[in-house]
Amino acid sequence: MPAIGENNLLRVVRDSPYGLYLDGGQYGEILLPQRFVPTNSVPGGELEVFLYRDSEDRLVATTETPVAFVDEFAFLKIVDYKTGVGAFLDFGVAKHLLLPISEQKGHVAPGDRVVVYIKLDDYTDRLVATMRLDRHLNHTKPRYAEGQTVNVLIAGETPLGYNAIVENAHRGLLYHSDLNANLQIGQRLKAFVTTVRPDDKIDLKLDAAGYTRIEPLADQILKKLEANGGRLEFDDSSPPEAIRFTFGVSKKAFKQALGQLLRQNKIGFSENGINLIRASD
Repeated sequence: MPAIGENNLLRVVRDSPYGLYLDGGQYGEILLPQRFVPTNSVPGGELEVFLYRDSEDRLVATTETPVAFVDEFAFLKIVDYKTGVGAFLDFGVAKHLLLPISEQKGHVAPGDRVVVYIKLDDYTDRLVATMRLDRHLNHTKPRYAEGQTVNVLIAGETPLGYNAIVENAHRGLLYHSDLNANLQIGQRLKAFVTTVRPDDKIDLKLDAAGYTRIEPLADQILKKLEANGGRLEFDDSSPPEAIRFTFGVSKKAFKQALGQLLRQNKIGFSENGINLIRASD
């Protein structure tokens, strides 16, 4: 059966002046409005569409791609606010996503960006957002190995560090003491598991430890040097934010990789940058 809030591959049943009608199984025929109909779509063919309920509770299809799907966490912008109803979020399709007043935490206003969980409302069967993230995290014991690479979404900042949602499921923490640059709420990153604590929360770092971190990073720097004609405008005095943006690592890890390449006589330092030392040099 087709799923609301997800992409579905549906068969085109018939054409109409309003668009195409798709086979929605138990839901019956579902309209794909004319403005979303791809060229050369004909009855009998199949289309991948995203399903949601409109303001009149009708099931509607679209070929637009949402930022996130049902049962996922996302960082979305508030585009409107209606008193007594709630905020409306842009999540990539024509119909904005409602963040009801009861699902908000703190003051929100148009222009703000918030981390939310997307769910189906139990009463209306419509997609809605909530800022009450803990209710939708997986509270079973995480089964991550030490050093395992995971995808994280930065959800908030605390005195200790940054709360992160790990693999769209668990709560993790990146400590300020392990970071050389500030992170942004809503940022998506690769991180490494350091510890799964007794309370089932996960301690994270942005860099792998030891050789497993430095060797791949050194190779990455060499490849960027080759692709850039043998020079990069980076060295051990470059800003941490620029290093993180370009190489995805901390300044400390970057300096360690530069030190290894320097000892191996593969790079040399010049004014505001590094140069590749080739075998024939």
